[in-house]
Amino acid sequence: MVREPRYNAFVSRQEIHFGTSGWRGIIAEDFTFAGVRRASAAIAQHVLAHTKSPTLIVGYDTRFFSVEFARTAAGILRSHGCNVLYCQSATPTPTIAHAIIHNKFDGGINITASHNPFDYNGIKFSGPEGGPALPEVTKDIEKRAAALKDDENPPHEIEDDFEKIDPRAPYFAQLEKLIRFDVLKKAKGSFVCDALHGCGAGWLDRILADHGIAVAELRANRDVLFDGGAPDPSEENLGQLKKAVLEKKALAGLATDGDADRFGILDRDGTFFQPNHILALVFDYLLETRGYKLGASRSVATTHLIDAVARLHKVQVYETPVGFKYVGPYLRADEIALGGEESAGMTIRGHVPEKDGILACLLVAEMIAAREASVGDQLRDLFRRVGGEYWPIRENLHLAEDVRARLAKRLLGDPKEFAGRRVTKIDRTDGLQMAFDDGAWVLMRPSGTEPVVRIYSESSTIAESQKIADDARKWITN
Repeated sequence: MVREPRYNAFVSRQEIHFGTSGWRGIIAEDFTFAGVRRASAAIAQHVLAHTKSPTLIVGYDTRFFSVEFARTAAGILRSHGCNVLYCQSATPTPTIAHAIIHNKFDGGINITASHNPFDYNGIKFSGPEGGPALPEVTKDIEKRAAALKDDENPPHEIEDDFEKIDPRAPYFAQLEKLIRFDVLKKAKGSFVCDALHGCGAGWLDRILADHGIAVAELRANRDVLFDGGAPDPSEENLGQLKKAVLEKKALAGLATDGDADRFGILDRDGTFFQPNHILALVFDYLLETRGYKLGASRSVATTHLIDAVARLHKVQVYETPVGFKYVGPYLRADEIALGGEESAGMTIRGHVPEKDGILACLLVAEMIAAREASVGDQLRDLFRRVGGEYWPIRENLHLAEDVRARLAKRLLGDPKEFAGRRVTKIDRTDGLQMAFDDGAWVLMRPSGTEPVVRIYSESSTIAESQKIADDARKWITN
């Protein structure tokens, strides 16, 4: 997965751009120490413009140079007048989000590229609400970074004399308020946790073990190459977890990504369950067991099975653009029981406005224990209760920059027909989404974090969803 260098002799420094979840780039090519210094200085300027003597938490994941990048960021923040609390070990993004809220910090930085391949790194910035910074904030940071010269924040010795913080205990206490561990302890079997060499190691498995639940752990060691790939809990990356689940006859396999904000679930027979289905199942389970009469927020790219669950329970669904930053307002207004995105992002009422893969895995484990049924059996039962099946898929198209530019113009059109299907509704919440007569739909949108165009489709069968996606690919490339 090593990429060819994209050298450009006329580019002297990296553009700081925050996508759907932070600024990311290939290490040493796009993501450099100079860029980290400039981004950190811009963040400091932004925070100081709103707060006198702010306190920020700085964390990092297990990637190559993450510790050194984090120390560099912390040093720049401090040199600009910010108080810095530095995580004493690799820390999940949701834990940092909780620490911000719990300690009433003014924000935080996590050095991470989340689920991206091993040669990437990045910066996630969270404001005082604990969630990903909203566009008006990141645009201000980008503007400030563009105005800075590299020699305004020159290289210096990487510091390591910051006040340390260990946010584990308060975060675990928070999870104990949200998870029914008494129910989980009654699970008739064990679980296998796969950290994919990310910073979820020692977090998900530990809280399960602390509560007397039988658990085994995979890939807990640091490997900056992530087995030569990416710490993404997708089906193709969970072969080791599948083998362990089958060998141990475990109830489920529970995986987290590089910074533990995303989740991956394997059933007891090794079947991978896509996050879309897990979100709908957990939403239904929360409404059943918590007594909530609250709805859900989902991104425009996320399954409409969530809508079917909402209709079943007579609650509302709030649609958002892609990006977990848009969940926060609904969570703070106490309007939702669950906030979810198809890219394995989940949070629930009373928790942080940030994706939490550890929480998601614990909820799935609790759901399995409470219902005494496999994930597959539960999904089939949910389809029966909502009166239909929902099979969403997602594909990525790697297109040249000029093709992506042409596509951006095409996405502004108002098609009445698409590959022989009548378009009944157009939604431009994020990209172009077209709905059809039979309830199927397709969405095409450029990624906010990678140079790809994403295709999402959903229908009542996998075959039809794939055909719609194939038609979308032809539509884009013709």
